[in-house]
Amino acid sequence: MKNTNAKDKFGMNRAPSKTRIPTRLVLLAALLALLYSPSPGMAAENSLPTRQLRVNLGTAGNFVILSKTGITDVPASAVIGNVGTSPITGAALGLTCPEVKGRIYTVDAAGPACRVENATLLTTAVHDMETAYTDAAGRTSTSVVTELGAGNISRLTLRPGLYKWGTGVKITTRVTLSGGKNDVWIFQIAGGLTAGSGASVILTGGAQARNIFWQVASGTTIGTRANFKGIILCKTLIALNTGATLDGRALAQTAVTLQMNDVTSP
Repeated sequence: MKNTNAKDKFGMNRAPSKTRIPTRLVLLAALLALLYSPSPGMAAENSLPTRQLRVNLGTAGNFVILSKTGITDVPASAVIGNVGTSPITGAALGLTCPEVKGRIYTVDAAGPACRVENATLLTTAVHDMETAYTDAAGRTSTSVVTELGAGNISRLTLRPGLYKWGTGVKITTRVTLSGGKNDVWIFQIAGGLTAGSGASVILTGGAQARNIFWQVASGTTIGTRANFKGIILCKTLIALNTGATLDGRALAQTAVTLQMNDVTSP
């Protein structure tokens, strides 16, 4: 066979030279690596947290609004779904019959004329609401996203999974939840949840409000004309300001306040 090795001036074989990569290709590869490497603030957009199972609401899932200490209302609101209060008397349920397309449940004979008195059903539903809150608060994941945006998730796109904050969370403009129809989001919030005036939760890719769970240890405020989506499991007050809409459920362990709101069961 023909010897293809090159020889030096002394007739000795030289080792084959290594192929040199053009400098411009090296620079291009470095630039692409920089552009596509996720920064800490963009982790939720570029990574996929571990899939979560839905929070089991039990019989609380039969209610669009459920509270322990009452529901106040500045009319007229439009509520689609069942509402109830327990253990407080039905006199603390301020919605009127025309405002609710569903049943109004109370523990006693007080409250709106169209009420259904069923203390046993309400006691079970409130227990299930508290159990669901504990479930959501106790979820863990090896890929939990913590302290995203230092509590400000405005203008972010969030994939399905578990998110956790040791502070409050605010949405000043909008937040996008992008995922499929069976994907689940669980937000564990140690402080309060605030959606500013005109803020919105946007769903893309088939994401559904019924699979979004906001577990809030302090109060929840949905600002004027904000458009919010998901199931709010709140330890204290859920307040919907004037003209705000909720596609989801308001499940509060204290009160729910309404001001000319549209609330629709997901």
